[in-house]
Amino acid sequence: MANPATAQAATSETAAPDAAQTARAAAARGAGFEVVEHRLGNGLRVVLSEDHLTPVAAVCLWYDVGSRHERPGRTGLAHLFEHLMFQGSANVPGNGHFSLVQNAGGSLNGTTSFERTNYFETMPAHQLELALWLEADRMGSLLAALDQESLDNQRDVVKNERRQRYDNVPYGTAWERLVAMVFPEGHPYHHMPIGSMADLDAASLADCQEFFRTYYAPNNAVLSVVGDIDPERTLAWVEKYFGTIPAHDAKPVPRDGSAPGPVGAGREEVVEADVPSRAVMAAYRLPHDGTREADAADLALTVLGSGESSRLHNRLVRRDRLAVVAGFGMMRLAQAPSVGWLDVKASGDASVAAMRAAADEEIARFVAEGPTPEEMERAQAQIEREWLDRLATVGGRADELCRYAVLFGDPKLAVTAVDRALSVTAEEVRAVAARYLVPDNRAVLTYEPTAVADEADEAEEADEAGAAAAVRDEGEM
Repeated sequence: MANPATAQAATSETAAPDAAQTARAAAARGAGFEVVEHRLGNGLRVVLSEDHLTPVAAVCLWYDVGSRHERPGRTGLAHLFEHLMFQGSANVPGNGHFSLVQNAGGSLNGTTSFERTNYFETMPAHQLELALWLEADRMGSLLAALDQESLDNQRDVVKNERRQRYDNVPYGTAWERLVAMVFPEGHPYHHMPIGSMADLDAASLADCQEFFRTYYAPNNAVLSVVGDIDPERTLAWVEKYFGTIPAHDAKPVPRDGSAPGPVGAGREEVVEADVPSRAVMAAYRLPHDGTREADAADLALTVLGSGESSRLHNRLVRRDRLAVVAGFGMMRLAQAPSVGWLDVKASGDASVAAMRAAADEEIARFVAEGPTPEEMERAQAQIEREWLDRLATVGGRADELCRYAVLFGDPKLAVTAVDRALSVTAEEVRAVAARYLVPDNRAVLTYEPTAVADEADEAEEADEAGAAAAVRDEGEM
């Protein structure tokens, strides 16, 4: 959700964990958090987890709708509707949702991905009831306030977001291009959640009303509440505010997201653009999230391209000095093959052929040899640390509980997810690399600059683009 007034507050939960957060993470590692699930009569799944270390509570609401649920000609609706949910409801007009939460000392935001849309607040514990009422109010009464003016306003906001994040920045459409190459025309993951300008312009008020009625129903959502809560009182509030919202049973069956087999050889595109330097990017189809193979693939990409100790960074940046950025990340997807993204940006006048050959050589060596014991230990420690960081905050844990409930049916899997990754062997990592990190299972995108950038701008923009690549694994807007 692009709202500058909330950007700082919404990211405060991602800061380095303090002692209390570390204690929470340690408890999570030992399965010390109790997770209790309930279901209301209208189908809303409710997940509660007590944590009394600090007097805060997080509310997270995941709707089982993302860009994969959109139909051709109406791409971008899921993300557009995320914005509309902050535009006002019957009882909270305009920007009232922001004002009420922030004036109560809380933070909030929302995001959209291929597979879900989520909304979240982190509040002082004594303001929990307010957050629950606000979420229930817009679930139950947003249509009463949705009008053409609101739609036009937020349509313009989303179009501007597309310009700022995709169309008018160096390499901004790279990920969009690669996704479209990995998933063929007609596939539900072929387009990005941001949507196209033409489809955003074509969205009507009737389209948005139908979208809300279809997907914004309690039986298509999971609500998690984590923190300094009284479970019995919290459940009573949830029943009071959400319990009267009617279910909706006309949700269409999503289109099949499977994509069997490799991407195929020859999926390549060259882009001439006003970018700081040459670049080589590639996208690979990987195993579905939730599988042991996906954990093995994550470990493989961590060894190859995560951080300054990775093989690609050591080879292309440190040793050969061909690149200023050399990374490999993974976007986990549950209802389609996950996607691995190789991102290499040139140093000086290094050629595309040299960067590509060096990267291919390192990947081939990894496929042949697999990770060393030291690399496995480092990669598993990094993944464990990332998992602990997510569960170290009440907001992060609420989000993970929703994720595992919506995508995999069981919120408690969030507590044991890291154990599965830590049990993967080096041979499994090598095997998954040998199966998936091969030339006929990738789409390749190369950039050739049309203008020479200032050297200082070149280094700065390349670093920024590399950082952006590192966070694309969630596919969020």
